[in-house]
Amino acid sequence: MKKSDWWRGAVIYQIYPRSFMDSNNDGVGDLRGILQRLPYLQSLNVDALWISPFFKSPMADFGYDVSDYCAVDPLFGDLADFDALIQAAHKAKLKIIIDQVLSHTSDQHAWFIESRSSRNNAKADWYVWADPQPDGTPPNNWLSVFGGSAWQWDSRRCQYYLHNFLSSQPDLNFHCKAVQKALLAELEFWLLRGVDGFRFDACIFHFHDALLRNNPPALVADTTSVAASNPYGMQQHLYDKSQPENLAFLKKIRKRLNRYRATSIGEIGDDDSPKRIAEYTEGGDKFHQAYSFDLLTETFSAAHIRQRVEIMESQFAALANPGWTCWSLGNHDVPRVATRWGKGRAGAPFSKLMIALQGSLRGSVCLYQGDELGLPEADPFHLNYCKTHTAKHFGPSLKVAMAAAPQCLGILTHPLLALAALRRGCQSRLSNKRSVLMCRINRAIQF
Repeated sequence: MKKSDWWRGAVIYQIYPRSFMDSNNDGVGDLRGILQRLPYLQSLNVDALWISPFFKSPMADFGYDVSDYCAVDPLFGDLADFDALIQAAHKAKLKIIIDQVLSHTSDQHAWFIESRSSRNNAKADWYVWADPQPDGTPPNNWLSVFGGSAWQWDSRRCQYYLHNFLSSQPDLNFHCKAVQKALLAELEFWLLRGVDGFRFDACIFHFHDALLRNNPPALVADTTSVAASNPYGMQQHLYDKSQPENLAFLKKIRKRLNRYRATSIGEIGDDDSPKRIAEYTEGGDKFHQAYSFDLLTETFSAAHIRQRVEIMESQFAALANPGWTCWSLGNHDVPRVATRWGKGRAGAPFSKLMIALQGSLRGSVCLYQGDELGLPEADPFHLNYCKTHTAKHFGPSLKVAMAAAPQCLGILTHPLLALAALRRGCQSRLSNKRSVLMCRINRAIQF
């Protein structure tokens, strides 16, 4: 394998900064906290750290609503902290991958503030604006992933704007060449600072159907990328995402990344995610790899896992120059795998099994922070804040363990999983994880 192909088969450790490690005791994890824990991260035998959004944001969607792509939110530190983290990580032979949320911005981004100010300003067409139907209703039947219509009325322009997620997350108009140019410049800003790659959030939403055609009803409801109770799964999303024009933009991204030998991971939550992953990674000129929600479901059985893996492999097998996939059993969007699949009762044997399963699949691995410790889902008294983000256990006592997120104090029922306790004994789940990942490093598991 070429040195530049380090990402192929890599183990990528996802860090959600807010709940990872708090370095200044303000109750929120930060970049300096990650820096402090680099020795631990290095000991895990992972190849790269994927850091979830730390950009300037009003935090309506926990950082996935960016108001300035080139600034660090003061909650997490500043650019000097990021530069120090990059330098130290590279010294520790760890790659740094950061999130990029290109499909939409915060409604507090300067671009949107200008765009909504009138119909004839310099950025008037930088977002997806549309007139109402004659009866005043939205332009079409598109739905938001988070519920309700994907259209929000704006009284300044007397038009609707598109938001595939929160109404405070307006979608950028990728049909506008100036938007594409501006976003590629945002990527270059971080590439020049030394990042080794990007994880592209919601990347199938970059383009929309320019004719704004209605989505037809789904033949079978999608319960993989959204919950069965979400009406979003009741449509075939033929026109609001995964548009063919996106392929040309992904090639522009890849060309920019190749200049810096940087890598890319796409997040794919589509009606047919394996097919889309194959399409978006095929040919070596778009994404390097991508992952789906196929193993982030509530459904758990050997048959289910085998089916999802075989479907993905069959998509690649049909191509002359297939791409690459990345397998994830947990992330910030879903309950922890120890609870979701293990039902919180399986304990250490189940956690070891999940590490072995994920580590033996052909493809790369995305490992969510804390899953190496077998952490179950927290039972928060403040659900809106804590969501699925259980604080990392870095000490033997509950007080130390909760240093990363005191807002969640009292929600943890598993202090015995503290890192100091897990370090005792070669049979711990942490030791098991290190052994599995060392096998991948030594290529005992072939790809």
